[in-house]
Amino acid sequence: MALVRIPGPLRTLSQGDSTVELKASDLRQAIEELDSRYPGFKDRLLDPSGNLRQFVNVYLNDEDVRFSGGLDAKLDPKDEVSIIPAVAGG
Repeated sequence: MALVRIPGPLRTLSQGDSTVELKASDLRQAIEELDSRYPGFKDRLLDPSGNLRQFVNVYLNDEDVRFSGGLDAKLDPKDEVSIIPAVAGG
């Protein structure tokens, strides 16, 4: 099972859970499973076109998925997915 790390701002959706284990073959399926278990995740992570929102970064084993397969990135049981909302400021 892949381990998904949930950032603080999204833990209200995950009932306070900071990590979730999911059985999924790719990142897209993991997001679907996450949304099935905790409704609202998909809307927070994906735009209406089904792509990652601009200010949401997702890492698979410390690599930004935008540069390594995107939502079609394959997941292995020992993989770790981190969801990182972008932080802006000045």
